[in-house]
Formats: sequence, C-alpha cells, structure tokens
Amino acid sequence: MDRRDFSKSLTMAGIASVIGAPVVFADTIPKNYVPLALQDPDPFSLFDKDKEMTVLNDRPWNIEAKAHLLNDAVTPNRYMFIRNNGILPKRIDADNWTLTIDGEAAERKKVYSLAELKTKFPQHTYQLTLECGGNGRSEFDPPAKGNQWTIGAVSCANWTGIRLRDLLQDVGIKSEAVYIGYHAADTHLSGDPKKEPISRGVPISKAMQEETLLAFQMNGKDIPLAHGYPLRLVCGGWPASASGKWIQRISIRNQVHDGAKMGGASYRVPCESVAPGSEVTDENMCIIESMPVKSLITYPKSGALLKKGKSLVINGHAWAGELEVSQVHYSIDFGSTWHGCTLEKPVNRLAWQHFRAQVSFPKKGYYEIWAKATDSTGKSQPMVLPGWNPKGYLNNACHRIALKVV
Repeated sequence: MDRRDFSKSLTMAGIASVIGAPVVFADTIPKNYVPLALQDPDPFSLFDKDKEMTVLNDRPWNIEAKAHLLNDAVTPNRYMFIRNNGILPKRIDADNWTLTIDGEAAERKKVYSLAELKTKFPQHTYQLTLECGGNGRSEFDPPAKGNQWTIGAVSCANWTGIRLRDLLQDVGIKSEAVYIGYHAADTHLSGDPKKEPISRGVPISKAMQEETLLAFQMNGKDIPLAHGYPLRLVCGGWPASASGKWIQRISIRNQVHDGAKMGGASYRVPCESVAPGSEVTDENMCIIESMPVKSLITYPKSGALLKKGKSLVINGHAWAGELEVSQVHYSIDFGSTWHGCTLEKPVNRLAWQHFRAQVSFPKKGYYEIWAKATDSTGKSQPMVLPGWNPKGYLNNACHRIALKVV
C-alpha cells in the first residue's frame, strides 16, 4: 500500500489517530481528498515504531532497529524490523478473509475462513526468532545490492496461531509432498496484478514442525498490518522471508516451490565457498534454510562512558536457527582472550536466549566488547565477515560495541 492509498483507506477516526489531533471541519472534507498531513506521513506513526528505528526504504517499506533497542526479552512491536518486498495490501476485510489450501500434493482443495481457522484448530503460542537473511548485508565487500541492513533486522516476539501441520493434515497430504509454497495479498512494485512480489516456502519437514504456525496474533494482539495482518506464516529460525505475510493461499507441492524469489540469487548462497565478487551459476546456488549462530549485545549502547574502577554488566541475546546456543563468550582485547557469559535456556525451541556478564577494565582508555556465540554442534561465530555471496546473506560475524573508561 502506498502512502496515499493508505491514507484513503483510513476512517476519520483513523486519520485523527495518525495526525494526533481531531480534524476540525472533517464533515466538509471533499470525497477522496487526502489531508496534507497524510500525504507524506511519518513512518514511525504510520507503523507505530520508535523514532530511533532506521528507515532503509519507503518503496517498499523496510525499517530496522538499532542494537540497544532490542534489549527486551520479548520484542515489542515498536522495535520490530519491517521487511517488505511489495506494496502492503489495501482495505483488508478480516471478516471475509479466506485461506485456500491446494497444490499437486494436496489430497483435496479446501478453503477456510479466518474464523474457522481460529475455532476449528487448537491454538498455540511460541516465542520465535525471525531474522532477515540479509541482516548484516552492509558489511559485504564487494557490496551486495539490496537494503543495507546493519544488525537490526531480527526480532523475537510471541506469536499465536494454529500449527500449519494440523491444517495440512486436515486437507490431506499425498506421499509425494516435498514442499509448501505461500501466496499473499501484497502487490508487486510494478502494480502488475499478475506478478507476485514474493512467494516462498519451506520443505514439508519444516512445515510439519511443532512450532511452525499460521499466526493471527503477535504479542497477544492482532498482528499489525505491516507484520502480516490478518494471517501470516511464522517459520522460526529460518530466514524471515519464509514467514510470509497476508497469507491467502498455501500450495502443497510435489517439487521444490518455484514461486517468486525462490530462484537465482534470491535467498540462496553458493553451495561451496567462492572468492569475493565471483559469478556463481544458478545450479551452484543453494536455498538458505536454518540461520547460523549469532549474538547481539543490547546493553550498554555503543559509545557508553564508564568511570574508572567501575565494572559493567553487559547483556544481550543469542540464537542459532534450528539449534540451541550452548555458550556465549565476550572479549575486551580484540579477540585475544575470551571469557564466559551466563546463558539462559530458551523459553521454547527457536526462541532467542539471553546472556549477561560482569566486565572489568584494567585502566582508562578505549575498549571494544565483542560477543561470540557457539551452537549445540560446536560451531561459533566468525570474528570477521563470513563467506561472500552475491546478495550479502548470512553475515553472522561477532557483534561488537565501543566504550571508553574515563
């Protein structure tokens, strides 16, 4: 949805809410007229985001957090990143919203109303980590095209919905099923209704996991429009592009889904390591599945000042795609030595884990604190940028913050 269309779809009460004041003489506004205050609305008000969030793009909307904004154990809406590929859907009618299940490997085609989904199947709530596959793209050299995400395209909210597997089993899955693919209500940037901005999916094994949800609530409330209202997929631990928003149709496929942004370099990396800047043929590119181990220092904010003789408690989160994080370490001497952090267990599988440590500094001066997480198979974050790839995916290099002891 572009800004003018969004404005036209608002009720007068909605307009007043966005503007922050009642519209005097509202009854005299001409039909289809867009008030000046809404012709270039503030994206932070439009999407209820904190003003410290960083807008990377407004067509489509892409907004990320800064590390210190992500300090909450459960990410609130105001700090959740927005990653869109197309234009937000217009004039959503949740009362008449339907979801169609079809595909070559479906036993039958079935159509469900949103109300039917909410009442026919058991509801579940999980805290699930979603991270854009391109989070950290800004560090790649040669540069990778696309939104230059730094470190804030990650979140871990509570999602409530039904298990996708319960729905697929209600339809019936043929033995030949290998993948599911989603289709959504957003529109292509070109405006061509025949083009989908994105249509991705996951292997049937991921679709059948306990935590893979068709969600209709985020943090106990209806999902905000920018995050997929009224219905979205949530496939925790995988690139967030697999968690399609505004879902209207899911196809059970007898092949790897071939929708928009499933081929070429989209959400795919070279199957084998390549030199930076290399050209890689399509057949040598592999789909990103589980995200790699990663950590983020969320307190203190980079640039902090600390008085000499004082110790500092740092904290943050760590996650490892489908795996659990087993250890987190920190360093204040540029990775020469490492010290253990206290690490909490996840509240459920695929939720991020919280770490903390009390850090002492030997004397006045400039310091960097680096964090390094290790997953349950023993793999640790690299201290420098990992393998180059054409679209700048999967940067899980150690996070670092700077501070001075004065």
